[in-house]
Amino acid sequence: MNDVEVRQLRYFVAVAEELHFGRAADRLGMAQPALSRAIGHLERQLGVVLLERTTRQVALTPAGEVLLRDARTALDAVTAAARRTQQAGSRSPRLRVALKADIEGGLLPRILDEYGVDDAALPTELVLGGFGAQPQALRDGRADVALLLCPFDDRGLDSEPLLTEPLVAALAATDPLAARTEFCRADLAGRRLIGGPAAGASPESGSEAERPPANLAEILSLVEIGAVVFLTPVSVARRYQRPEIAYRPVGDLPDATLAVAWPEDARSPAVAAFVRAACAVAATAGTDHGRPTAAEGLMGLAPNRL
Repeated sequence: MNDVEVRQLRYFVAVAEELHFGRAADRLGMAQPALSRAIGHLERQLGVVLLERTTRQVALTPAGEVLLRDARTALDAVTAAARRTQQAGSRSPRLRVALKADIEGGLLPRILDEYGVDDAALPTELVLGGFGAQPQALRDGRADVALLLCPFDDRGLDSEPLLTEPLVAALAATDPLAARTEFCRADLAGRRLIGGPAAGASPESGSEAERPPANLAEILSLVEIGAVVFLTPVSVARRYQRPEIAYRPVGDLPDATLAVAWPEDARSPAVAAFVRAACAVAATAGTDHGRPTAAEGLMGLAPNRL
């Protein structure tokens, strides 16, 4: 069997993700007949059928599912190799830290201070992204280390937990549930949830609410008008107090765990220094993020007080 080329993998991944040759061709900027021929050549080269084609649909075969998974990994590795090589050869190398703005437990300034005094430290560059974007940024070489919430897709990554804190529900102060000191996930049934485990789902099910928009200001605006309920770490709630929003404990929600993650094959002294700094800061921060009591935030207090 001849070696499969990166170009062939890119063609296949586009078709496998779109499950439509026309859309995949548009995505790749090429003609559909040429793409069809390329996929047919790849199948003959590998000696397997990758896609079941009918006049109405395209579907992955078991062999195609395997190739899609491994092709994504291979393409990430190729992209990461190029980016990391460019970074290593830069005249001003930096440590690129991926995170979602405001979702770092309030630890980031202290971590950067601790990291900055290490002899292996490099100047830092923050790589901001939406919820769930950080693992991919590590895999494809856009970032060297990340702060992110568990659970996450940890393929090819190592990590250390830093801080565990309660999740609370942010809801409109006019919501009937805001009059209660605490409730459970089942009480949120029928509401649009973003940011955490879905209401009514068992902890073992692993089901999740919708991924929130990238912009926290947008999320909080939707909460204020009662359009969504936002499940968020208590550290975020403490930083974003608004009269129109009530933050309430949800008794049966799992806690949120903040972790530091990096590529499992990383050998950078700067990455190691950042991980050491993050762990050192987190070790002294646990007492600052306790679970709010049931009585807080209701009688005699502002509706959003934790």
